[in-house]
Amino acid sequence: MLEIKAVKLYEKGFMKRPFALGGEDGVDKFDPEVVYRSTLQNFLIDTGSEVILVDTGLPLEAPDMVVDETTQIYIGSRIKDYVSALKELGYQPEQVTKILVTHKHEDHTGELRSFPNARIYMAPEEADALNLKGDNIVRVEYKDGPYHTFDASEKIAEGVYLLPAKGHTLGNSIIVAEAGGLFYMMHGDVTYTDEALYENKLSVVYEDKDAARDTLNRARAFIRKNPTVYCSTHTPLGYENLEAKRVCDLDHPTESLPVDYEINSAQATGKWICSICGYIYDPEIGDPDRGFPPGTKFEELPADWKCPRCRQGKDKYNKA
Repeated sequence: MLEIKAVKLYEKGFMKRPFALGGEDGVDKFDPEVVYRSTLQNFLIDTGSEVILVDTGLPLEAPDMVVDETTQIYIGSRIKDYVSALKELGYQPEQVTKILVTHKHEDHTGELRSFPNARIYMAPEEADALNLKGDNIVRVEYKDGPYHTFDASEKIAEGVYLLPAKGHTLGNSIIVAEAGGLFYMMHGDVTYTDEALYENKLSVVYEDKDAARDTLNRARAFIRKNPTVYCSTHTPLGYENLEAKRVCDLDHPTESLPVDYEINSAQATGKWICSICGYIYDPEIGDPDRGFPPGTKFEELPADWKCPRCRQGKDKYNKA
């Protein structure tokens, strides 16, 4: 039988309610004093004959965020780098046969480089955005027909399916693994926190709002029809649901627990990090492709400057 495990990477962070729920109604409709727990974890599927990863965390060299009162999401303090966390679960990088990428952001793709024997599956839009090429890159065609409430699927292994879930990014995907009569839904950022799933709200981060709404509708319809364990990336509910094999009941939300977060005391480096995708703006490099030469401080970038990777605004950046 399939075994699913959480690869725990960061803990004791937070996200504010307007960020997590304000994508359609507007952030002004939600109380910024309400905060939810935040973490970062990815997932591993052990089929008995294969080791399959769902995303690969932030790069080893990623700096910690330095947060202040304007911070909308903080993933917390690093527990372990991805490869070390994987080894603690009892796996070596060479054992990994497949990696399923939910989307292009760096907190989901940061250590793809560490798995020499793995085939990497992702939507063509995400492969293009990352400029990934090679015999190990599988551009998913979703050729295996409808899967429950989703119009298309790619069967990765027995009981493991990759599903198109566009919206957060143009090629966003969901992975569902079937085990023991349950459906384990591992997603990137369809929601940032389970509270958004229960309240049927989009976050403020999407590349296509209409597609993001359609994806959330399909995910909720799937959960209504199937006993689903909802495995999120950016809330500890992701691994808590997994460890408890807690089936999601949309009519009876899981209790929101108090936020217990720690602020890293590291000094700011002069670099800035995108809280959405993990891209690091380094003033020594600048953004020359958009006319900002080396030596351009982050504060000197215009107000309408966008993240080179995820196209979010400056307000989504925090000091590193």
